[in-house]
Amino acid sequence: MKNSHQNNGPSQRQLRVGEELRHVIAETLRRGHFNTEILMNESHSITVTEVRPSPDLKHARAYVMALGGAHMAELLTALNEEHQAFQKDINRALNLKFTPRVRFVEDESFGQAARIEKILSEL
Repeated sequence: MKNSHQNNGPSQRQLRVGEELRHVIAETLRRGHFNTEILMNESHSITVTEVRPSPDLKHARAYVMALGGAHMAELLTALNEEHQAFQKDINRALNLKFTPRVRFVEDESFGQAARIEKILSEL
C-alpha cells in the first residue's frame, strides 16, 4: 500500500525559510546599497510580499510589488541583476547549507483580487 501522505504544498521548513528570506530581502532593500541607480532611488518603495523557496532550498522566487506599480519592469530587471547583494546578505543572516539563488517576479495577486472584487460587485 502506498503512503497516503500527499504533497499538497510547501513543507513547514520551506515556509519558515521563505519567511526568513523575506525579512532579509526587505532589510537589504531598506538599506538601499545598490549599484543600480533605479534601485538606489526606488528601493524604499518596493514591498516583498512573499518568498517561495524550492523544495531543495537552492532557489527561491521573491514576489515583489512597487508602491504605485510604476517602473515595475525596470525594477524587476534591476533586482535580478543585483541578486549577488541579496545572496550576500542572505548568507550572512541565515545559517543554511546552501544560499538560495533568488529570482524576483512581480506579485500580481493584488491585481487579480481587485478584478475578482470588481466582478463580484457587478453581480
